[in-house]
Amino acid sequence: MKADQNQIVVIFGASGDLTNRKLIPSLYDLHVQNLLPDCFAVLGVSRTKFSDEAFREKVRQGIIDFAKKPTDDEAVLDTFIQMLYYQPIDTKSVDDYGVLNTRLEELNASCNTGGNYIFYMSTPPSLYEVIANNLAAHKLNKEKGGFRRLIVEKPFGYNLKTAQELNKKLLRRFKEHQIYRIDHYLGKETVQNLLVTRFSNGIFEPLWNNKYIHHVEITSAESIGVGDRGGYYDGSGAMRDMIQNHLLQIVGMTAMEPPSVIESNSIRNEILKVFQSLRPIKEEEVANFVIRGQYTSSTIKGEKVKGYREEKGVPEESRTPTFVGMKFYIDNWRWGGVPFYIRSGKRLPTRVAEIVIHFKRTPHRLFEGLQGFDGHNQLIIRIQPDEGILLKFGLKVPGMGFEVEKVNMDFQYKDLGGQYVPSAYERLLLDAMLGDSTLYARGDAVEAAWEFIDPILNAWEKDDSIPVYGYPAGTWGPEVADMMIEGEGMHWRYPCANLANDGEFCEL
Repeated sequence: MKADQNQIVVIFGASGDLTNRKLIPSLYDLHVQNLLPDCFAVLGVSRTKFSDEAFREKVRQGIIDFAKKPTDDEAVLDTFIQMLYYQPIDTKSVDDYGVLNTRLEELNASCNTGGNYIFYMSTPPSLYEVIANNLAAHKLNKEKGGFRRLIVEKPFGYNLKTAQELNKKLLRRFKEHQIYRIDHYLGKETVQNLLVTRFSNGIFEPLWNNKYIHHVEITSAESIGVGDRGGYYDGSGAMRDMIQNHLLQIVGMTAMEPPSVIESNSIRNEILKVFQSLRPIKEEEVANFVIRGQYTSSTIKGEKVKGYREEKGVPEESRTPTFVGMKFYIDNWRWGGVPFYIRSGKRLPTRVAEIVIHFKRTPHRLFEGLQGFDGHNQLIIRIQPDEGILLKFGLKVPGMGFEVEKVNMDFQYKDLGGQYVPSAYERLLLDAMLGDSTLYARGDAVEAAWEFIDPILNAWEKDDSIPVYGYPAGTWGPEVADMMIEGEGMHWRYPCANLANDGEFCEL
């Protein structure tokens, strides 16, 4: 759907990596597909002293390197480049926002954008409140004839208290409907398809409950380490970096009740109800429900790989987890008694994110002893890479008798034949332009997620007896994590980069 209202996107932190690698290339991809408004402009803002032309030349190469759509047509690229402008200011100086306001008024007049502004905060979190206050000081938060929207990057708070404080501070200047808290995981096509899979098919939703599902497993794995981000990462770790936001949002969409309509508030209301139903993990229970680990040095494909504590900027005695595995319950009618298992880690065997629905065995196992699989059917929804859906079930092996083997039935997006799958930032930026906040986190849901996570972080901080397990880089995390899974023969799925394959020793 094309954005129908003319507008200006203002990017704070425009000289940074996110703008160069994701934001501008994604806007270009929307331009190629003719999804941008008829009159549109991007105003980059940061302290770096660029002219319009210097900024355009800087991001041109980023478009060539990172845009998903081909950039062979120079005329198309040049047309987009001319939509880009730049204004250097000191983001902390309230007076400089007067200069910004003047520039916006000029662009508003020349581009006929009707006073519609989106402010994207691609900056450190310490500047979120500063930018909001300074915009408000010049009345750039007021919706007088045009909309004003604020996109906030993660992390949204460091714990429950800071998230609540940030919400209060932003809500003093902007209303909730103006604030878009971005989580790029929700922009992925396969996450959105989860709603369609569940609610448009009569064969799935009737089974989506504790009567038929044994447990739910969600994995987000990365094969890389922290690289040069060790100093930043050590202040967050896997729990804050991945679990609190990305994975809990996926839990919300997996476990939510059917919304009354496919509309932002209805969907986000149901996700909030899931978070409010999470059974609290008390501080004294953390060691039994949460496993944390750090990758240690190892050799992968003949190459020596550093351990986490050997990475640049990481303290020698760091206890920050690079792996987290969790077990928890959702206490409501649909999910009562069904364990949810989620895990995320760095330096695992492959980069992959997926949801696995493990169905219960049949009540009476007629082919006991003849089955080549354990009788547990699995529905795998692959988020990345090799996006698609896989169903595992038993089938008779041709020949005499009733020997049963596990087989796969799968669908992959690449089989659609030329269908374009937009990037997460493409989808989310367009949604913000359209005023659709469905795939953005709401303030109350963010706080509810932190309320669930806070006791775990507090326990780790207070109790040094809770272990940090080491795991060799290139493995699936601490071995003790497998002991979390309840049930005979149960263990984490070991996914491969290829959706249809799995196994403990899968590699890229």
